[in-house]
Amino acid sequence: MKLHISVVGALKLGGLTLAAIGIISVVYCLGFTETPALRIAGRYVAYLDRTLRLLFRPGSGKTIVRWQAGVVATVLAVQLVVVDVPYWYAFVGLAIVGPAVYLARERRRRVAQLELQVDGFVLALANSMKTVPSPSAALQAIVPILHDPTREEIERVVAEMRVGNTLDQSLLNMSARIGSRLVDSALSSVLVGLQVGGNLPVVLETTAATIREMNRLEGVVKTKTSEGRAQLWVLAVFPFAICGAFNWVTPGYFDVLQESFVGYAIIAVAMTFWISSLLVARKVLAVDI
Repeated sequence: MKLHISVVGALKLGGLTLAAIGIISVVYCLGFTETPALRIAGRYVAYLDRTLRLLFRPGSGKTIVRWQAGVVATVLAVQLVVVDVPYWYAFVGLAIVGPAVYLARERRRRVAQLELQVDGFVLALANSMKTVPSPSAALQAIVPILHDPTREEIERVVAEMRVGNTLDQSLLNMSARIGSRLVDSALSSVLVGLQVGGNLPVVLETTAATIREMNRLEGVVKTKTSEGRAQLWVLAVFPFAICGAFNWVTPGYFDVLQESFVGYAIIAVAMTFWISSLLVARKVLAVDI
């Protein structure tokens, strides 16, 4: 009995086989990051591991990469063998860039929450030092009353002190982990107060009041520039909406631009002006207080 297979089926099977071989090779070689061809993959895995640690999340970068490879292989298998999946390339792209984008977004949200809680942390430390003279003991005493994510960061500081780090070094490590200018300013005031001496609770209360005022001013600026940010989004999306509407009303309306060098030049000039306008608007809205 002979097995008959069409040319399209043979191409699909061949494409699936090559895709499977490539994915299996990447997953297998992830353990050998010294290979020059896989240095980028090794850096990507290291980035995922570092971000997970900064977010205090379980898991590892290699596990995420294996899941990404599995999702891509599944989508390709369904597309090549079972049925045509509409916009399958979008699913593949989402599987490739989705985890990194999600972790970066969660990282920004965490830093924003830390910045909102930093004045409360400094004020709590100042009040604690009024009753507990030792800065290390005062820091440990306020851990139960803090909220996440600040509590997680302070628990890490306390854990580092228990294994031999000084308070100064632990706070410096915390500042390096967070990477926020506002948190750096607050921790710098604590470190300067510890090294110089004096009435540290009063210094911390003044610092907390200053940070609270800075947060208020940032909120006012965001409120005043919200309309401008909305206009920026309209400016970014409107050209595509107009082109889609014209092409829907009159199919092939813009085909003439794709039939000559002059048309491509016009498209390039228009895209240049569009991108330049977005960059200028973004720079105008980037108000720094």
